[in-house]
Amino acid sequence: MSPLNRLQQVLGVTFHNAELLEQALVHGSFLNENPGFPLPSNERLEFLGDAVLSLVVGETLYQRFPELPEGSLTRMRSGLVCQETLHKVATELGVGEYLRLGQGEDMSGGRSKPSNLAAALEAVVGAIYLDQGLEAARDFTLRLLGDEVEAQSPDAPVDYKSQLQEFLHSQKRPAPTYRVVETSGPDHARTFTTEVLEGDTVHGHGSGHSKKSAEMAAARAALEKLQRGRGVGC
Repeated sequence: MSPLNRLQQVLGVTFHNAELLEQALVHGSFLNENPGFPLPSNERLEFLGDAVLSLVVGETLYQRFPELPEGSLTRMRSGLVCQETLHKVATELGVGEYLRLGQGEDMSGGRSKPSNLAAALEAVVGAIYLDQGLEAARDFTLRLLGDEVEAQSPDAPVDYKSQLQEFLHSQKRPAPTYRVVETSGPDHARTFTTEVLEGDTVHGHGSGHSKKSAEMAAARAALEKLQRGRGVGC
């Protein structure tokens, strides 16, 4: 059995145009070393798959939590379609085994890199959408992420620092840093004000009675600002 046929069995999807699935597995580094390869990289399919994932997960959360406001739904969606979750699912599927990588990328552990695996899974969703339409892409997405969606709870605490770091990492941007800019109040009831930076750019401020809570508040403000600017949840 060919690798593509084996992967289709793993995915539970039989493609009409198997070249779309093959393209979803092509990393840019492979084309750098194989310029005559007839297919482009998976970057455009990744872009499309990201949009499909956001739509499907967003619609599912909208229906499952009819009382939740937009902000809460956005935060849930960002945790479901971000790199950490997609990397986990892609690893469980063994997607790394099927990637076309340049030799350097392969030797540096590219088959297990979270960014490569998450991007490939998004590209696979984009390929399914082009090959069979939205319903097939929705069915596939919910088969993969259904348990994660079911585990969502509006009362669960949100780790905004992790989500902010994941958001920036997904765009190949530097990790955020935090610094205390003000401390006020008596020793037994200190209030810390913290700002979160990307390089020299301040993205948000937050206050709390501990440095940790202040950082979490700053990360939340930054994440909401950056997500509004991008127009999507992750």
